[in-house]
Amino acid sequence: MTDHLKQRRDQIDLIDEELLKLINTRASIALQIGELKNNTTYRPEREAQILTRLNELNLGPLSHEHITHLFTEIMSLCRAMEEPLTVAYLGPRGTFSEEAALKRFGSMITTLPCESIEEVFHKVESSIASYGVVPAENSNEGGVGKTLDLLLQTSLKINGEIQLSIHQCLLSINKDLGKIKKICSHPQSLAQCHEWLNHNLPISQTVRVVAASNAHAALMASQDESIAAIASKKAAEVYGLNICVENIEDDPKNTTRFLVIGTQEVAASGKDKTSLVISVKNHPGAIHELLSPLAQNDVSMSRLESRPSRSGPWEYVFFVDIEGHQQDPKIHKTLKEVREKATFLKILGSYPAA
Repeated sequence: MTDHLKQRRDQIDLIDEELLKLINTRASIALQIGELKNNTTYRPEREAQILTRLNELNLGPLSHEHITHLFTEIMSLCRAMEEPLTVAYLGPRGTFSEEAALKRFGSMITTLPCESIEEVFHKVESSIASYGVVPAENSNEGGVGKTLDLLLQTSLKINGEIQLSIHQCLLSINKDLGKIKKICSHPQSLAQCHEWLNHNLPISQTVRVVAASNAHAALMASQDESIAAIASKKAAEVYGLNICVENIEDDPKNTTRFLVIGTQEVAASGKDKTSLVISVKNHPGAIHELLSPLAQNDVSMSRLESRPSRSGPWEYVFFVDIEGHQQDPKIHKTLKEVREKATFLKILGSYPAA
């Protein structure tokens, strides 16, 4: 070993010792703060502020993504010392929903895979889980109707959002695509890989089979060598499958937005969104009239999506995301004016923007 190499390694050892002391000091202070809080281990707005501040200070060579991941894990460890969180998600293991949950909460949580989005809501509503993570919309395929319908019905609040890049892989026991007779996956994933499948595994060669989730599809593929699943790398690891082809999604920018649902009201972080669901009488110009307070008060709208209200034929509700927190004076004023024009308005939650 050269003197130069030994010197560098000695420097790393000293830095590691200092990091160890500092992380333990941070954990001790976090425990003291936990004793002062009102039984709320997870504070989305505070964690968002910490990550924003650290990324603003970051000069590299670590990327912002690396810094976010590192400190999310540190905060996850500190939270677990107070009280381990149980987070429900659309299972089984190996789904993108699980990946989103770990991205937001870190690995020091108790994960609770559920068989349906309805079950995720139920676990949180019944306090079996502290929080839930549910898919809300995909950049290519649009909104997830079941999640939107349940948000309309539930008393739970949106406590956060997670943007997850979706990279689909073709998984199977064997790597010989000529032996594949069935392609299994969730309907959205099949749609996201439509062109790749048509070009490489056309319907004349393979049958498309809808599964409850990508992980369910991976489980099916692990039991039959004639089946291939479209799922994540994590699913390949969980179910012992070969990754036949990576990144088969038609759009390399394919992204899914997940929501964190819980019982708490989230305070302002400084960079927030507020989600609403509203309805209005069906007459010409009704939507323009309903949304005019946003323009008049200079409030930006980032999303508008309609869904059948199920209260009658051709009756709709509108899901709206606006920039800002409902406690902000400008947003508070705008919502008051919208409420006066709407036949129904429900604030689904204010939370830190991803």
